[in-house]
Amino acid sequence: MPPLPAPTDASSPPRPPDDAGTPVHAPLTGARRRVVEVLKRTDAATAPQLAETLGLSSAAVRQHLDGLAAAGLVERAASAPVGPGRPPMAWRLTDLAQELFPDRHADLTVTLIDTIRSTLGDAALDQVIQARTAAQEAEYRAVVPADRPLADRVAALARQRTVEGYVAEAVDNGDGSFLLVEHHCPICEAAAACLDLCRSELTLFRSVLGPDVEVERTRHLMQGDQRCAYRISSAPITTG
Repeated sequence: MPPLPAPTDASSPPRPPDDAGTPVHAPLTGARRRVVEVLKRTDAATAPQLAETLGLSSAAVRQHLDGLAAAGLVERAASAPVGPGRPPMAWRLTDLAQELFPDRHADLTVTLIDTIRSTLGDAALDQVIQARTAAQEAEYRAVVPADRPLADRVAALARQRTVEGYVAEAVDNGDGSFLLVEHHCPICEAAAACLDLCRSELTLFRSVLGPDVEVERTRHLMQGDQRCAYRISSAPITTG
């Protein structure tokens, strides 16, 4: 098997640094964190409003806002007029800023899995997973062209998985087979709690790509690998 490709810039796009060179995903500290927290509690606020709330000068707040804007965490928003003349400029958080706040959806998913298993049993959990897989299959069939060459089908599958957060890419092995590489697993905690989720994905790929295709998992995050990978090839033609 050929070695896995290194992640590319397209797979892991860098985020812009703030004006102090701090990456967006790094925790904010000090006054900038306080600015973000105040904006989280309101739809939008002007620099003078933030300055009054935080006990800072308007100039200091504007400097922090410029740094947060450069990092993609805040953006300008129109504010309601308060009298004649031009309305003051307001600021609000961007979608990217939501990553600065705790997200417990993974914990909730694991809790739900454990609760279904403990109260309803493994059979009920299997039914839930099967229903999820059936829903995914319907979505995938709408975007993976069954009548196209294998390369097109694998590329379409990689695009769909990337949309779902797997940072996937299709690699041509040069021998008629392909490698579907997933550099990230957005359901890692859930998969660790229920390995049937991983097994259902393998079944899903085989079903969507068609009966003329073989799919083999060659790397598995749950087995200690850095990422999941699947070798996809045309199934051998049988005679007789």
